[in-house]
Amino acid sequence: MKRIALLGMPNTGKSTLFNRISGASARVGNWPGITVDLMSAKILLGGHIVELVDLPGIYDLHGFSDDEQVVRHFIEQNEIDLVMLTLNTSQLDRQLSLALQVRNLGLPTLLILNMADEARRSGVTVDVASMSVQLGMPVAMLSAKYGEGCQEALITAAATMNRSPHPAPEQLRAHLQTDDLIEREMDAIMASSVQMPMQMNDALSAKIDRIVLHPWLGLPIFFAALYVLFQFIFTAGQPLQNGVAWILGYVRGGMLEPWLANAPPWLHGLLLDGIYNGVGTVAAFVPLIVLFFLVMTMVEDSGYLSRAAFLTDALMAKMGLDGRGFVMLLMGFGCNVPALMGTRVMRSRPLRLLTMLVIPFSLCSARLQVFVFMIAALFTPNQAPVILLALYVMSFLATFTTALLFKGQFQNNEPFLLELPPYRFPTTRQIVMRGWHEVSHFLRRATKFIVIGVVLVWALTHFPGDVPPASSYTLAGMIGNALAPILTPIGIDGKLAIALIFGFVAKEIVIGSLAVIYGLSGDPLMQLIGQKLDWVQGFSFMLFTLIYTPCLSAIATLRNESKSNAFMWLSILWSLALAWVVSFVFYQSARLLGY
Repeated sequence: MKRIALLGMPNTGKSTLFNRISGASARVGNWPGITVDLMSAKILLGGHIVELVDLPGIYDLHGFSDDEQVVRHFIEQNEIDLVMLTLNTSQLDRQLSLALQVRNLGLPTLLILNMADEARRSGVTVDVASMSVQLGMPVAMLSAKYGEGCQEALITAAATMNRSPHPAPEQLRAHLQTDDLIEREMDAIMASSVQMPMQMNDALSAKIDRIVLHPWLGLPIFFAALYVLFQFIFTAGQPLQNGVAWILGYVRGGMLEPWLANAPPWLHGLLLDGIYNGVGTVAAFVPLIVLFFLVMTMVEDSGYLSRAAFLTDALMAKMGLDGRGFVMLLMGFGCNVPALMGTRVMRSRPLRLLTMLVIPFSLCSARLQVFVFMIAALFTPNQAPVILLALYVMSFLATFTTALLFKGQFQNNEPFLLELPPYRFPTTRQIVMRGWHEVSHFLRRATKFIVIGVVLVWALTHFPGDVPPASSYTLAGMIGNALAPILTPIGIDGKLAIALIFGFVAKEIVIGSLAVIYGLSGDPLMQLIGQKLDWVQGFSFMLFTLIYTPCLSAIATLRNESKSNAFMWLSILWSLALAWVVSFVFYQSARLLGY
């Protein structure tokens, strides 16, 4: 099987091109360093089945960041039939050096000049034929975002791949050229092949930036925008959520209960009160998760999050972090795992470790599902966006507190460089593909963990079989009683404790666990929670869920990325301790104030 390596600098639309060619759903975002792992897909090209590999974005083949080392090792250790090198046409004066470095490796290469649509709007013109001759490689201009020129580029790729020999590994390491020579050759190619205006035409981005990057108004605008987005998600998602809940109730009452009417009581309880209630309760909130990811896709791809990183860099620097750390926290809104992997773009190990220590406090989509449920059960629709925004603020406060306390142990002197891309509105295709990628990832995790989790919770709450289900005499009750001295001071009872224990595996199990414990799902479960808990207990529970140990997948990723068991245990124990202290202070203070 032939292999094509898709290589390029960050923020050149490389992963967009990968998705365009393969139809796959690599994560795409409008800030540097978003590709954090090796995505691959099989495509048919030139009569061959070809493996297309999307490599991490890099600035330099001679760099020392983890991503740059990943690319070098991949090139040296794998047979590559073609490199598709992707550059931003509007930034060739800063990016063409990478093309010269790749050419000097002797690998068959097709140079992709992406974002041709933006280049035209900015007044950039390229003599493709002249550049191709001077570089000694074919050059294709295209727009991966709109598909313009993609088919022609693939035809060129197939022809280049079929006629070019593959160099031996020792040849790859032998082709060297000094930076001075590369710079002189790049200047010569730019002078003869590229015409760029004296000042790039990006007036709209400049006008917007004068507002959103205002030193005093920038951050309030950012948090106000988050509030508006949350308000939209709750408002638009409520009818969809009610519709899914109605369907689930109809399926249970009209189909499953008659079908299982003669089943043994234990099987009836396991299938309906256990698996169906647990999975169904999670499924009822999928519409809100879908809306959340669709909205965040537009925000991420617009370029606004790069501005958020710029705005927060000065604040983050005081805590030993930088603006990239803020971007990773925002990435963690979807899932902590890719955010942890995204720290590979940082060259400084202390900076990486400190960033990885704070990322698990990001309010990920699994926690979001728990909070949406609890907020709907305990607060009014008008209060809901405020409470959710408060949880996001607490997420940042936990991050900042941790960074301040530990920055002395993880000192960093690496400078922060970030290029602000122009504002872009993603296409419908990009929004749908990214949204589907995130939702399918959520559903795969939910399917894998929730079914197993709710079965185990059902067993704990129904054994021994000669005692009332979910009582203090069951296995679950015994565990809850054992944890009572620790959790009672923060308002968490034994049944909530069981849900938190299973939340160690995956936060998606928490609400499914409550459905099994109480034997209810949907609106009846929310009503019961609203009766058994007051808002102080509910908010304390959400604070603990927000801060305490992340899921097993995140813990495993943190261990793999840090390569340190001691650091992994530091993260686990610190998050548990901080969660308890924050919940304790809130709960006891609220009770003292008479709530």
